[in-house]
Amino acid sequence: DVQLVESGGGSVQAGGSLRLSCSGSGYTFSSGCMAWFRQTPGKQREAVARSYRGESSVYLDSVNDRFTISLDNAKNIMNLQMNSLKFEDTAMYYCAADQNQFWDLGTWTCPSSENDYNYWGQGTQVTVS
Repeated sequence: DVQLVESGGGSVQAGGSLRLSCSGSGYTFSSGCMAWFRQTPGKQREAVARSYRGESSVYLDSVNDRFTISLDNAKNIMNLQMNSLKFEDTAMYYCAADQNQFWDLGTWTCPSSENDYNYWGQGTQVTVS
């Protein structure tokens, strides 16, 4: 069974930083796509950052230059460094994984739809005030 566990959420003032981590078992993070999604009440999950094997990463426009996704493949851990946090970053953050990469414009790309991921963590809350 695949298990993903997020940690690192919490409350922070606007402008502050948080670092989320996702550890996993039953799935090798370097074998495909890893992603961070977030969700607020009444809305669909949106892909904040996604990475194919830690080699290529794509970010939601609103977090570009503020968030950084990274993979420690040796430890099977994925991190999301979040800087310059804004009130609108408040959400439940989830890590997701699957071997769902596709070839696009000369590079492997990970999908942005939650429907394309089968493995999920339980989520960690991030609150920015």
